[in-house]
Amino acid sequence: MSEWPGQQPKEGTLHLLPKAMLLLRLLTWDVKDTLLQLRLPVGECYSAAARSWGLEVSPRAMEAAFHQAHRERSQRFPNYGRAQGMGCEEWWLGLVHDTFRRCGLAQEVDAGLLGTLAEQLYRDYSRAESWEPLPGALETLRQLQEAGLPMAAVSNFDRRLAELLHNCGLRGHFSWVLNAEEAGFAKPDPRIFLEALRLSGADPGLAAHVGDDYEHDYRAARQAGMHAFLLAGTGTPPAGVPRGHLLESLSQLPSRIGRA
Repeated sequence: MSEWPGQQPKEGTLHLLPKAMLLLRLLTWDVKDTLLQLRLPVGECYSAAARSWGLEVSPRAMEAAFHQAHRERSQRFPNYGRAQGMGCEEWWLGLVHDTFRRCGLAQEVDAGLLGTLAEQLYRDYSRAESWEPLPGALETLRQLQEAGLPMAAVSNFDRRLAELLHNCGLRGHFSWVLNAEEAGFAKPDPRIFLEALRLSGADPGLAAHVGDDYEHDYRAARQAGMHAFLLAGTGTPPAGVPRGHLLESLSQLPSRIGRA
């Protein structure tokens, strides 16, 4: 039996097909850690920004503080505080303040300086200089675009996603871009994928998603009825994911899919 429901090889030919070709009319992409990754860890970036204003804090301490603050803020104000009318800029500026507070600096730093630092960091993460493509990303996108496969970005990034993709030279590969803040749903909520299907008009059986997170990308897309590929690298893959759904690198993808 084929790994792709509804796309079965003819009887007696399975042994001739080492890899089933999945035919699609839509391929959606996660962005962070699938196509783009940060050039430097967050702790190093935040520490360098603080140092430029004469503030000393170790990258390790800043990294730990950031992740604690991010986890807490995401629980209190999910999806960039959309339900509270907050918006991504206010959400991120507050996160920077929380991060510095956890490092013991918020009480020592003038409020105006901390605001300037937060705005600087907010702008920095929209710039291409803060990001780099994952190995194989640019060539894979180029091959699939040349093959005529419609593609879109579906990401938990905020409303700056299209700007970021443009600045990194990737926006032209996508027919459209869907970010969680504007969609109103964040992965792993499958409704963001249902919205992607609505925008494209594609049948879920002819659509697939590529991402690096099992819960947010692979499982959520499949809950919406789509096919999915998990960029798992060379580590131990999650249990229950068929081998044909796993990608050690993005360069493996073009040989597995085609346009329906």
